[in-house]
Amino acid sequence: MLFFTEPDQQLTEEEFRLIRDLIYHHCGIFFDSDSKYLLDKRLYRRLVHHSLGSFREYYQFLKYHPKRNEELSDIMDILTTNETYFFREGFQLKAYTDEILPDLMKLREKERTLRIWSAGCSTGEEPYTIAMLMLEMGCFLGWRVEIVGSDISQRVVQQARKGVYGQASFRSTEEHYLKRYFVKTPDGYRIADQVRELVSISHMNLFDANRLALLGKMDVIFCRNVIIYFDNDAKKRLIDSFYHTLSSGGYLLLGHSESLMNLSTAFALRHLKNDMVYQKTVAL
Repeated sequence: MLFFTEPDQQLTEEEFRLIRDLIYHHCGIFFDSDSKYLLDKRLYRRLVHHSLGSFREYYQFLKYHPKRNEELSDIMDILTTNETYFFREGFQLKAYTDEILPDLMKLREKERTLRIWSAGCSTGEEPYTIAMLMLEMGCFLGWRVEIVGSDISQRVVQQARKGVYGQASFRSTEEHYLKRYFVKTPDGYRIADQVRELVSISHMNLFDANRLALLGKMDVIFCRNVIIYFDNDAKKRLIDSFYHTLSSGGYLLLGHSESLMNLSTAFALRHLKNDMVYQKTVAL
């Protein structure tokens, strides 16, 4: 039987700065000095897991070990929150179906192609929600619709690809959606194939420029409750990359507590009936 006690090794100020800065340069997540205790407490488990004698050794592991990227991915699960559920922030989703998509249908009527990115999709509820809403609209028959979900955590990416969910994911889901788009299994509710066919799930670091370039242009980017983990410099870099990833007239949807104030003036703020969103100006 294992008993968890207070760490024998504690982060020194120098070790904290080294590990914090390494994480920041890897993925943009910044931990201020008040977070030292959090890193100390949560990362100590990784020292035990790898049989390391000190945080200095752990820093060397993160910097030079062949499995460093795998470890950095693992600790994202430890240091961030993956709280999500289907149909989250319904007012914004209504703006998406009632106002944004009709606008994009007009803009893309020649190409009849729409590409949507759920950046920081966690366990997949968001991209699958987007797919269900578009299927419900029934006006994209004959269109090429592609929904991409991505996350930095390998664990949640695997869970999203599996597409099986428990009751906690359905706190805002109407019975109609549950019956139409899910299959009950012994492990929970599995997303139906017609939804899954519209969605692809990828492992991606939002600050990996090479991976971002391969993603291609997007018409809508959902990035909700993600930038809260970044400092202003990292936020500006990310928003700038979103701007260049969006097609002309494309939309950026952030979480209800997030905004581009003091971060970017490149987007137009659109006051829709159901929500405020950001749009890349339509090229004339």
